[in-house]
Amino acid sequence: MSLEPESQPAAPDDAPQQPAPPARLLLVDDEPGLRTAVQAYLEDEGFQVTTAVDGEDGWAKAQELLPDLVISDVMMPRLDGYGLLRKLRADERLGGTPVIFLTAKGMTADRIEGFQAGCDDYIPKPFDPDELVARVRNVVRRQERLLAEAARFADADIGQMAKQITEIRSLLSNGGGKKPVTAVQHDFTPREASVLQLVAEGMMNKEIARRLETSIRNVEKYVSRLFTKTGTASRTELVRYALEHGLVD
Repeated sequence: MSLEPESQPAAPDDAPQQPAPPARLLLVDDEPGLRTAVQAYLEDEGFQVTTAVDGEDGWAKAQELLPDLVISDVMMPRLDGYGLLRKLRADERLGGTPVIFLTAKGMTADRIEGFQAGCDDYIPKPFDPDELVARVRNVVRRQERLLAEAARFADADIGQMAKQITEIRSLLSNGGGKKPVTAVQHDFTPREASVLQLVAEGMMNKEIARRLETSIRNVEKYVSRLFTKTGTASRTELVRYALEHGLVD
């Protein structure tokens, strides 16, 4: 007679969640041997790894892949690690992507230069593969926590924000839908105008980032610019201003 308790059928809400997809890494290094070895080691640890032979190749593949993390050598032909990092940080979709520099340069001044350029970690060669994996996991988890925290606040605010937008639209509609008395000109960039429209539709930063295929960090940057350009201090004020002046549909 078995002493094991009978298994109970799981309720629909208790169904096991699908495992998260592996983090997508982009490894950029001009040394074929190191590139192959590091790729194999990271893939054995459960990461999805795409490789690039130099900064230019890395830039092209980053735009296509939209990786969760970039691991890049510094000294490379055509485009070095610093040039690649500048391109990533200037791109609307890739600006928030974490970057780890993997390089033979290990002097303190070089590490400081790397951090000042905006990298998230700096690992001098030669390195221990287990340390590399630990650092990669640390950066990936930190990024996941940041995104989860942003999503948590967005979920808490979205219901109230939607209610406020509905009230603003109702008030303006009851007022006869008057056009603004004075014309207001704004030098919004196309991306700022897109973000403004989505904010007016009640979307929070996480949803806007997904819709525009960019990072939450970049959406926050655009919203901040919109506050400055419109003289507003909150999303509610921004939406009211945009609706009153015909800046959104």
